[in-house]
Amino acid sequence: MAELGTYLAVGVAVGFFSGLLGIGGGLIIVSTLALMFSAQGLAPDAVMHLAIGTSLAAIIAGAWSSFRAHHRHGAVDWALVRAMIPGLMGGVLAGALLARIAPTAFLKFFFLAFMAALTLQMAFNVRPSPSRQLPGRAGLSAMGAFIGAVSSLFGGGAAALGVPFLTWCNVDTHRAIGTCAAMGFPIAIAGTLGYAIAGQGIAGLPPWSVGFVYVPAAVGISLTSFLVAPFGAKLAHRLRGATLRRIFALFLVAMGVKVAISV
Repeated sequence: MAELGTYLAVGVAVGFFSGLLGIGGGLIIVSTLALMFSAQGLAPDAVMHLAIGTSLAAIIAGAWSSFRAHHRHGAVDWALVRAMIPGLMGGVLAGALLARIAPTAFLKFFFLAFMAALTLQMAFNVRPSPSRQLPGRAGLSAMGAFIGAVSSLFGGGAAALGVPFLTWCNVDTHRAIGTCAAMGFPIAIAGTLGYAIAGQGIAGLPPWSVGFVYVPAAVGISLTSFLVAPFGAKLAHRLRGATLRRIFALFLVAMGVKVAISV
């Protein structure tokens, strides 16, 4: 029960900050689960794999809710989504297969490097200037593959890379966010399936795991994050976003340092 309570609490934090700051929950989920799994004595070679796979499963419900909300506001460019989906799916599955053979050290340092880049972007609100047009279908598919692979390796959605890319290509910010939300849903599903398959036959995984997906954590985090996200979104309109981003960035730095030392 204590373990389940922790997962529910993580879901509250994920849902709150996702709604408040518009970020995906992968950074919080992977960091927290990696520390928990390590403290529980899980085999070191499986800690990051299980944390990332479980994170992808835990964000499915929130990703579904998010893209439906953006769709209702007409902020999803479905033609763009369809053009990028083949590459996204291929990249996600390639990332999951790579995770099967990649050592924990690679996944840990990849995650920490990506976390550091996003933290700096959030703290200083760095955004690329719109300076070019969208590439053709082949270019969009290739970019989709890159976004999918990276998302699969750090346990998050499409927004971290997709929004800056689309903004750089002169896509309106709100439309870029909505379009990435729509891409994040299939990324989460494909990534979950990929990690579930990649983890088959791996010894030392805890009970109730399906490959590299720990079901109790995924369900507990999904439940509360789905319920709390609307409250964070409502509060976002009353508080200063820049200050909150910097506070959250400091929190991520502390989590990253803890993961680097403990995992």
